[in-house]
Amino acid sequence: MKSVSTSRPESRPTGAAFLLAQLGAHAADRFAERIKGLRIRPRHAGILRLIARTPSCNQRALAKRLGVLPSRMVVLIDEMTKMGLAQRKRSIKDRRHSELVLTKRGQRVLEKLSHLAMKHEEALLAGLTAKERETFAALGRKIVHHQGLTPDVHPGYRKL
Repeated sequence: MKSVSTSRPESRPTGAAFLLAQLGAHAADRFAERIKGLRIRPRHAGILRLIARTPSCNQRALAKRLGVLPSRMVVLIDEMTKMGLAQRKRSIKDRRHSELVLTKRGQRVLEKLSHLAMKHEEALLAGLTAKERETFAALGRKIVHHQGLTPDVHPGYRKL
């Protein structure tokens, strides 16, 4: 007796997965080059952005959001405090805990970083129309959601 397959018929790969990997690697390399003048690395850029966007941000919550071991998060925040970008302050709500805040230098670097990120996106997507850019971003968010990825968090943090 012949078995009947219930799976979908095989289709030829479109190459989309490879294109995503190729674009992701290219975009990451170009971004790192673009921000070199700020004397920060991409991992610092993402942390700066999250500290600025997260009221009462603390190391434990940031480590969890990024998927970084808490001990590694301590090292990353230590790097950023030595660079004068962020500082730990005692929480007013719970004095047993510290909150992360950007220093004035950190805020200035974040402003420059935001401008560079905008230029980076413009250059990367220069071959697309405004409508195509919107569609591309919407499809990307849909894939991120379906894959269970944390929105706005680079998966590279899990490898630090």
